[in-house]
Amino acid sequence: MHGSRIAAIGHYQPARVLTNEDLAGMVDTSDEWIRTRVGIRTRHIAGPDEPVDELAAHAAAKALAAAGLGPADIDMVLVATSTAIDRSPNTAARVAARLGIPGPAAMDINVVCAGFTHALATADHTIRAGAATRALVIGAEKMTDVADWSDRSTCVLVGDGAGAAVVEACAPEQEPGIGPVLWGSVPEMGHTVRIEGTPPRFAQEGQSVYRWATTRLPAIARQACERTGITPEDLAGVVLHQANLRIIEPLAEKIGAVNAVIARDVTESGNTSAASIPLALSKLVEQGALSTGAPVLLFGFGGNLSYAGQVIHCP
Repeated sequence: MHGSRIAAIGHYQPARVLTNEDLAGMVDTSDEWIRTRVGIRTRHIAGPDEPVDELAAHAAAKALAAAGLGPADIDMVLVATSTAIDRSPNTAARVAARLGIPGPAAMDINVVCAGFTHALATADHTIRAGAATRALVIGAEKMTDVADWSDRSTCVLVGDGAGAAVVEACAPEQEPGIGPVLWGSVPEMGHTVRIEGTPPRFAQEGQSVYRWATTRLPAIARQACERTGITPEDLAGVVLHQANLRIIEPLAEKIGAVNAVIARDVTESGNTSAASIPLALSKLVEQGALSTGAPVLLFGFGGNLSYAGQVIHCP
């Protein structure tokens, strides 16, 4: 098959905003401490009556509307998430039910912070193989459900939200809009980012993750560009997993995308794991910061010490 492209994108965040000053009243921290160490000012917090599939469905509905499509036009739903409480029905099936999508293939993908870019590659491969024609690819997380609110090193990071993309087959005369994926993991270091236990709690070895992200990942991200046949200087945008600003800025600099708009949505949304890349991309598109068709590197990394990146044409 010829390939696929992102036809439209959308995002959703809960209404409640938690500021650094709010956190200072909950745990031993301060606005200055948080800004200095992770660059985050605010994050959005879902309520107890807002499950992950509801966040996902809101973002997906916006992407469908932006594409000018209806539920019957979708034949696959992929949801990247690591924070869904229930195992069955899975989040993708619940999103399909909320939106009234008839009979799709519906799967959850748990690669934590690299989940969306893994799911995007999976949709692209499926469409190329002829097993689907149009997919909803969603990253959705409710990280506040797994936060340890007594641990100031991690609770200041997390936020909730969702981003979604409509991915469809390209016409024969169109250039593919999703480039080859470069993905992998370092399973022997998977313990450095964890969501474990009963109830599950998020924990990480921050310095280990920082060193890995800023020293090992730049070369991998550049290779993802090479697979598409472009150089980092050609990029119009770079949307990295919004882990924290102290990782995003040095990683973007080492990639060498000197002409690119760098997504920094982490400052207002916090770390939303699998939701962070589509959420940040959707905002840049909404703001007009990226032109339609412009080359953008998406690069997810984190939990499992997994990574996945590809260059797309901006919707």
